[in-house]
Amino acid sequence: NAKSGGCREDCRFCAQSSFSRTKIKEYGLLKLKEILQAAKAAADSGAHRFCIVTSGRRIGHAEEFALILEAISEIKKRYPGLRRDASLGELNAKMAAGLKRAGLERYNHNLETVEELFPKVCTTHSFSDRKKTISILKKTGIEVCCGGIFGLGETLSQRVEFAFTLKKLDVDCIPLNFLNPISGIFFQNRQMPAPLELLKTVALFRFIMPDKQIRVCGGRQKCLRSVQPLMFAAGSDSMILGDYLTTKGSIARQDLQMIKDMGMRV
Repeated sequence: NAKSGGCREDCRFCAQSSFSRTKIKEYGLLKLKEILQAAKAAADSGAHRFCIVTSGRRIGHAEEFALILEAISEIKKRYPGLRRDASLGELNAKMAAGLKRAGLERYNHNLETVEELFPKVCTTHSFSDRKKTISILKKTGIEVCCGGIFGLGETLSQRVEFAFTLKKLDVDCIPLNFLNPISGIFFQNRQMPAPLELLKTVALFRFIMPDKQIRVCGGRQKCLRSVQPLMFAAGSDSMILGDYLTTKGSIARQDLQMIKDMGMRV
């Protein structure tokens, strides 16, 4: 989390929105040294990828964007085995080309949910706004990581629709997040879907997109609970290691042990 909180968007699931009343750490863009320290920690923990994430609709200052480009370039030099990702909000073609030259390999930009439900989740930008950035990334040749969050009020049929939307966009990796209704967000009183229902959702996406990376991400510990290891049997082939943007995750070695316990290997 390279830049935390203070976001002017009103995404109702997000603790970093200025419309939320959460008690998270807020700070501006980290210094280069701090980002590189975080990259080293990720590499040392056994992670295969490192993603620089910033709050806000887009990077608005040229100085900040230049620092991120430098960080990506340095990570490539220092940790060649660590693949470089970023999630910086909306991009134009010039920004995407700059990221590509710096050594970025993959960009995360989630659609979050189906187009019909999106206005009930966010009103400060649109579903089509998010699709524009995905189109730019594909034209630039950067891999696209695009998925969403379940538990926002979508129906089961809308989950199917969402899976086919991502299939049509031909994205490379699909992150599946589960709403963590922490205190202070607009959706804090949402009831989480049952763990078995969420495992079926993972399986659904695997059946519809058998050749894509299906990554289980935010909310897995709280929402899957005791059936969490079965996410691999359901069809997930990757997961976020360690902590999330504003909430604690599992200890990295425990996550790696879970993979071994399931008879799988990294």
